[in-house]
Amino acid sequence: MPAKKNYLVISALGKDRPGIVDKLSKIILEDECNIVDSRMTVLGGEFAILLMVEGNWNTLTKLEDALPKQGKKLGLTIISKRTDERQSNSKTLPYAIDVVAMDHPGIVHHLANFFSKRNINIEDLVTSSYAAAHTGTPMFSVHMSVGIPAEMHIAELRGDFLEFCDSMNLDAALDPIKG
Repeated sequence: MPAKKNYLVISALGKDRPGIVDKLSKIILEDECNIVDSRMTVLGGEFAILLMVEGNWNTLTKLEDALPKQGKKLGLTIISKRTDERQSNSKTLPYAIDVVAMDHPGIVHHLANFFSKRNINIEDLVTSSYAAAHTGTPMFSVHMSVGIPAEMHIAELRGDFLEFCDSMNLDAALDPIKG
């Protein structure tokens, strides 16, 4: 039986500047751990990073102990938490949702509420604001991945979703993720 894998999720936030990923990934490597999943972005003037790191129990403990000191040294607020490997859910179907609209408050909340009421898990969500070409109109886009319960009638869900989006003046698509 293979050894149980050990994981640590690390969240770090700090003023954006070159070299943050280099320095943080070096600390992880020096403590004999490996980055297995990550998300990194700049929001305003802040750099935000989420990492899932794998290692032996003792190397993860060493890394956990080093993070507060390293965070201060790098000017980052760092939080870490042990986690387990994600279990695949064969009872859900992976779907991608793409929405574009003129920007207005509440879009994310209304979308989240639509899916929450139907017990559909949002697994990944990315938003962005931008100015429309030619007009400069403030626009908002949402891309999300969801897990739709396998017993759910997809055509009915798609109809309800598109009707909901029409009522909010959102241009949307709901498509299976091919993988």
